[in-house]
Amino acid sequence: MNPVGKSCLIITGEKSGEEHALSFFKELRFNSPDTKFFGVGGEDLKSAGLELLYNLKDFSSWGYSEVIFKIPFYIKAMNHILDEVEKRNCKVAILVDYQSFNLKLAGKLKARGVEVLYYVAPQAWAWKEYRVKKLSAYVNTLFTIIPFEKKWFHNRGVKKVVSIDHPLWTTYEKELKSFSSTFFVPGNKKPMRLLLLPGSRQFEVALLLPEFIKSILLLQKEFPLEVSIVKSSGVSENLYESYNQYFDKIYTNEDLVIALKSTDFALASSGTVTLTCALFEVPTVVCYKTSLLNQFIFEAVVRYKWFISLANIVQNRTVFPELLQDEVSSYNIVSHLKFWCNNERDYRELKEQLKLTKKLVRGEGIDVPQYLANVINYSYGKKLDTFS
Repeated sequence: MNPVGKSCLIITGEKSGEEHALSFFKELRFNSPDTKFFGVGGEDLKSAGLELLYNLKDFSSWGYSEVIFKIPFYIKAMNHILDEVEKRNCKVAILVDYQSFNLKLAGKLKARGVEVLYYVAPQAWAWKEYRVKKLSAYVNTLFTIIPFEKKWFHNRGVKKVVSIDHPLWTTYEKELKSFSSTFFVPGNKKPMRLLLLPGSRQFEVALLLPEFIKSILLLQKEFPLEVSIVKSSGVSENLYESYNQYFDKIYTNEDLVIALKSTDFALASSGTVTLTCALFEVPTVVCYKTSLLNQFIFEAVVRYKWFISLANIVQNRTVFPELLQDEVSSYNIVSHLKFWCNNERDYRELKEQLKLTKKLVRGEGIDVPQYLANVINYSYGKKLDTFS
């Protein structure tokens, strides 16, 4: 505990949020060495120096129906976090994504005089646009990572909006600058290298992995295959073990870049990983499957009807095919893969489209760790002329 010194709250409620935070956290600690950081994160943030009040595994839920059953836990956790904020005289909070919890927390932090920085704007342009009013009222600085977002939020009353490099660019910049894409050529006796990315949550892996395996069995009838999978540390090994016989290579989350550099195609759950696939120019079939109740709620509240994957949202067009719910079948998955293999012109056009992703994920050139360190120093009375 640090009741008299500088402290900063960081909240990430999901693995993707932790990855976003990791893109700035280590350098932030270096830039602000006398600040104690505490909050919610995973093992990676803990190893990097974040004092955990809760592990993000405690916050994990998949879909709307699961969230309902965890409401008592969320209320208890929020009250505990607020108590710690007061005990530590915390004056700055960095809330990373996870809008269902963080927007409520932002209001309570603002009421306590805490400077609230919201890192990665919620997709209010897609659903629940009323959240913009809360962002305007509770958040001092909103960071955006999708090209059109800064103008969209600013036009709706959010005063301080900063467009930054997408955290994935920050994380993988070195690898991306030295990366050279490869092309799959069917019929050259080399196996098709296929990477499975079934997700980071128990529920989605349980729904998607069986269809991915069926797809492998279909593909094997026409192509020699080398199948790899990235296993999530947040998913029980029991979900994977009955399928291990199908995998030639097994990677962990930490080896994602190695896996992407070593594959021709990918099958992926919707989400952040689809943008990573696009950055490394891997043609990907995106799949989304959830319970019927979650799907009903999703369709009732979402206005943004076009895309579910970040790869497509960033480019605002269909780059990767998206399969939703009943569309997620081995037949449909294999059809898309075979299309790329049998239509060289379309395949090469896709690879060219993916190159554009690197340009679109760049922001205004803000040094995020230094910006955050300046806010902390400013809030504790040490004004720096580099803060803006």
